[in-house]
Amino acid sequence: MSEHAEKPFLYVVVCAAGIAEDISKLITVAQERNWEVGVIATPQGLGFIDATAVEAQTGRPIRSAWRSPGDPRPFPAPDAVAVAPATFNTVNKWAAGISDTLALGTLCEAYGLGVPIAVLPCVNEALAAHPAYRASVERLRGMGVRFGDPYSGEPQQGGGRPEFHWERVLDLLTADGRS
Repeated sequence: MSEHAEKPFLYVVVCAAGIAEDISKLITVAQERNWEVGVIATPQGLGFIDATAVEAQTGRPIRSAWRSPGDPRPFPAPDAVAVAPATFNTVNKWAAGISDTLALGTLCEAYGLGVPIAVLPCVNEALAAHPAYRASVERLRGMGVRFGDPYSGEPQQGGGRPEFHWERVLDLLTADGRS
């Protein structure tokens, strides 16, 4: 557990997918499971979430940009990282070791620190079929990253979208939740 917090600290990395507007559901479940939560959004992901509501719920600012040298760290070190929703772009860049945003830099560094990481991909079937994506998922799994089932977000017959099981990313972070 993080030495800076009484509760374990969870970084939630949020990417630019429509379902991200419901990130409060993940925060609620994490808090109910005794996690303290800090949200890191990709620059594009910021446009998909209600930043004011998320900051009120977590009691912390949303991180999206690098801090300046000398600025204090706004979050303690993570005890775990949840990436939900994870997009095609983020998964591929992360697997390639690209660290051009705070979110990607955090993911690349978390691996090197041995921090458990779980992912709920939000990728449509056409993108999930791309060989680069399949290779990226395989590479990340080989690094110990735990993946939930992909969520396409495609409308169901009769309208509506399937449920996004936010709690699954937390389940994956438990020892018996390894996929």
